[in-house]
Amino acid sequence: MPGFIERAKSSWNAFFNKDPTANEAPAYGYTVSSSRPDRLRITHSNERSVVGPIYNRIAVDVASLDFRHAKVNENGQFVDTINDELNEVLTLNANLDQTSDDLIRDAVMSMFDEGVVAIFPAKATADPWLTDSFKVQTARVGTITQWYPNKVKVDAYNEATGNHQEIMVPKRSTCIVQNPFYHIMNAPNSNLKRLVTKMNLLDQIDAKTASPKLDLIIQLPYSIKTKTREDQADRRRGKLIEQLRGSELGIGYIDGTEKITQLNRSIESTLPAEIEKLKQELYAQLGLTPEVFNGTANESTMLNYYTRTIEPIASAIVLEMRRKWLSKTARSQNQSIVFFRDPFKLVPISNIAEITEKLITSEVVTANEMRGVIGLKPSGDPRADQLMNPNINPAADNPVSDKGTEEEVPMEDSY
Repeated sequence: MPGFIERAKSSWNAFFNKDPTANEAPAYGYTVSSSRPDRLRITHSNERSVVGPIYNRIAVDVASLDFRHAKVNENGQFVDTINDELNEVLTLNANLDQTSDDLIRDAVMSMFDEGVVAIFPAKATADPWLTDSFKVQTARVGTITQWYPNKVKVDAYNEATGNHQEIMVPKRSTCIVQNPFYHIMNAPNSNLKRLVTKMNLLDQIDAKTASPKLDLIIQLPYSIKTKTREDQADRRRGKLIEQLRGSELGIGYIDGTEKITQLNRSIESTLPAEIEKLKQELYAQLGLTPEVFNGTANESTMLNYYTRTIEPIASAIVLEMRRKWLSKTARSQNQSIVFFRDPFKLVPISNIAEITEKLITSEVVTANEMRGVIGLKPSGDPRADQLMNPNINPAADNPVSDKGTEEEVPMEDSY
């Protein structure tokens, strides 16, 4: 109990800047909403166009990577996972409302929509305004609304009140992640912005084409050059409108001397061709292909997609987290934030056996590690946890006696 009290006193909350237990919402909270209030809502024009599926596909694939707080060696190679509060934020529980995958998805979607995103500690073991020696306990994604020399104002969801609110956060502890594809997606005259504009124009044309208006011209059997004839033509038009409006099936009649011309013919537009061209250019610049979206991409196509599109985004996120959430002391102790991609996700089941044999005989992985990848339970054989080539008999290869001297191997036993 004393340990819990001390931790509660020393904890810091970005929305209160003091002990988070000091301000509690009355009853069940301040607000009641029929929809999830913390859910990201991207710009309306983007959501209506082809851009929304692109955002979502890339964000889901980035979130599927394995982010960890890790111990690395002098060469930056992974050694072990550090199981602490920061690692829990990266692998399981980001905050009260979001898992770690939700946090990354939210960050990537916001980054695509705004061009830059802020990931800040919502709760920490110490005040990030005062010290670099703090541990992130929960994290939130915020939209930057104002920039200052040493701080930024972000619009983020406050889990204590159930509302979005603007707060000041220090740059020294806030991960400000710039979109690596900013000039393709967010610049004023970027390819994606042009595509969104063209899509909105096409939507407007489609709306006009689908309008219930008939766009008719009635040719009357007399000339309309005087005020009297003009009033007579208006009365005739009004009667025809009343006929069509009052008829259940929209049927009316005209005089045999009158003629009707319909204007709403199909319009030949270059917009569909321009939109298709812009889509192909955007896909090429982002490393995307239609096969990536419909799930028919082969291994080399997916490798190119992950290398050119997914890894630059993930690298930008983890690099900023290392810079802001790990102190110089932690980095000097070879602590890092890394991400991994499961290389077996894209491997057909028919090739698993061949790859497994090569990795085990080359002593890259153990048998139990490969069984875990396939989804099988670990074997109870102690040799299944050892890096060894099962095709080689170690006792026959280099037998050693109890006295520690090598014994001669009989010729007939060596075969």
